[in-house]
Amino acid sequence: MSEPWFETHLPPSGLGNLAKPLLGVRRPVDWCPPVVGLTDAWLRASAAKITLIGRGVPTLPPEGSILLGCTLGAISYPFPAALDPGGGSVLTLLPNPLTVFYNCSSCPGTHLAWRKWESFISLWFPDQDPELASAATFQAGHLYRDPAHRPYTCHPSPQLERTLCFRGCVESLYPQAGWVEIDPDALWLQFVTVIKESVRVAGIEMNQIVGLGISTQRATFITWNKKTGNHFHNFISWQDLRAVELVKSWNNSLIMKLLQNSCRVLHFFTRNKRFLAVSLFNFTNQHVSLRLAWILQNLVEVQKAVAEDNCCFGTLDTWLLHKLTKGSEFATDFSNASATGLFDPYKMHWSGLLASLLSIPLSILPPVKDTSHNFGSVDEEIFGVPIPIVAMVADQQSAMFGECCFHAGDVKLTMGTGTFLDINTGNNLQHTIGGFYPLIGWKIGQEVVCLAESNAGDTGTIIKWAQELDLFTDAAETEKMAKSLEDSEGVCFVPSFSGLQAPLNDPCACASFMGLKPSTNKYHLVRAILESIAFRNKQLYELMQKEIHIPVTKVRADGGVCKNNFVMQMTSDLINANIERPVNIDMSCLGAASLAGLAIGFWTDKEELKKLRQSEVVFEPQKKWQEYEMSMENWVKAVKRSMNWYNKM
Repeated sequence: MSEPWFETHLPPSGLGNLAKPLLGVRRPVDWCPPVVGLTDAWLRASAAKITLIGRGVPTLPPEGSILLGCTLGAISYPFPAALDPGGGSVLTLLPNPLTVFYNCSSCPGTHLAWRKWESFISLWFPDQDPELASAATFQAGHLYRDPAHRPYTCHPSPQLERTLCFRGCVESLYPQAGWVEIDPDALWLQFVTVIKESVRVAGIEMNQIVGLGISTQRATFITWNKKTGNHFHNFISWQDLRAVELVKSWNNSLIMKLLQNSCRVLHFFTRNKRFLAVSLFNFTNQHVSLRLAWILQNLVEVQKAVAEDNCCFGTLDTWLLHKLTKGSEFATDFSNASATGLFDPYKMHWSGLLASLLSIPLSILPPVKDTSHNFGSVDEEIFGVPIPIVAMVADQQSAMFGECCFHAGDVKLTMGTGTFLDINTGNNLQHTIGGFYPLIGWKIGQEVVCLAESNAGDTGTIIKWAQELDLFTDAAETEKMAKSLEDSEGVCFVPSFSGLQAPLNDPCACASFMGLKPSTNKYHLVRAILESIAFRNKQLYELMQKEIHIPVTKVRADGGVCKNNFVMQMTSDLINANIERPVNIDMSCLGAASLAGLAIGFWTDKEELKKLRQSEVVFEPQKKWQEYEMSMENWVKAVKRSMNWYNKM
């Protein structure tokens, strides 16, 4: 008979005195065994308390095979921390880990040992996500908070028998106003370091790893020398605005008008959806297409390499594959390709028309492969053994997969740096006028799953900004601050540091507070900020209902900001729908591991993954959205006054 669960809470002041696993007893004691030795145990921490949850007594985990899943993005601000399991210093080359996850299952024969011992390691370099930012020290099974930084978060993935997840960061660079770059050398160093140290901390060997799945930030790209592998420039981030004038010029050009109108006529006579798609197409700053065109127009070294057929282009996934295989593999997957603005999802290949219009040679673009696919093996020199790379996927599509949104009508709401609302559209591509764009979710064998997506650019970024203004010390405080008021007293915040996306689509909008009064205090400001996130969620959801004619079956949320119960409840009220929040909010990580697991046969099908997913809480509507109607009307007025601001200057 397996042991009952125990759960012990401690205030932050008692960090050195965690818990002893006494059956049925919930109280702190003087001794804590190493967390890595507990069966079915994990630590979870916040500013208010430390929680040790587990079952059993310390044991040594047996050896087993390892499945490695990782995701990659960037963060624009540092959070120094140290990780020191068992008293040995690690991550000396990675000073900025944000979050540590650990979960160790029992030995074979106990209730979770439903297979032979298997292990998972998921690594996530997140895009800027202040809700999850943290600093922590792990030493001899005790968890310490670094008082100089925000509290850590330690969270399990209990459905994956043994999980260790380090979250690191890569600083974004801002060489000019509007430019956002990432140093590829720094990124590569941290990527390799985190994998090596994570495997060491897990107490396993590299030769136990049976597969690697990689999920990456989308639409961030680089070009490099085909012969030497040397890059011509830094990564150009998806947030980069250097091509903003090109975007305006092309969208207003005679060529685009002729193309759109002719395709509109062709669609009228043929009803071919591909013509409809072109008639509705507009370039955006988030597309790779015009940022790549800018590079080709402005960097002489790249122009020369293209002329000599010596140039390669790749988003993060392609470049990592190239680096991991020492140049022997050059490929991307359908989910990443479909987010570039250069891909034809109807023909399932690169668009010759768009490439020709923008003078982008197809020869520099990588071949497009299935999401779960044998992409080759990591070169033995990097980790000492060859490791099969069995899945590559874009971050939002990976989160959709991790949320088990496998059926048409399933909706995912990710609130991280920005907000991304995705709906599964089955095998049908959906095109809209207002701002939902079609994507390939994933391709596995003959199965192609399509998504429709829209986004709001500033979510976590506004929380980080508010914290830097000293409106609060920790993001966790914002929920209590907002709930302490009846309303924001007429204060409105417009979250548009990077312009306003759908349904307003105004890159010249400015961020602003409006409705300030002598009585306004920081609590009103914080509530207005959180309300603005919920209002943008409602705008996106209403647009989806208006333009995507597929009944919604479920709504699942993830990302750091979804930990804020005020935002979650208000969003549920506004859209009048239940919203599920999972136990593990880092779904991009889980999606990569799940896709890799399917590729190597660890799971036989997606039905097994559904059984493993767990919801922490379901937010149900508690108020009619009409109760927010006046507040939202005032907010919409504030938004309209913020629009086209930078064109007026």
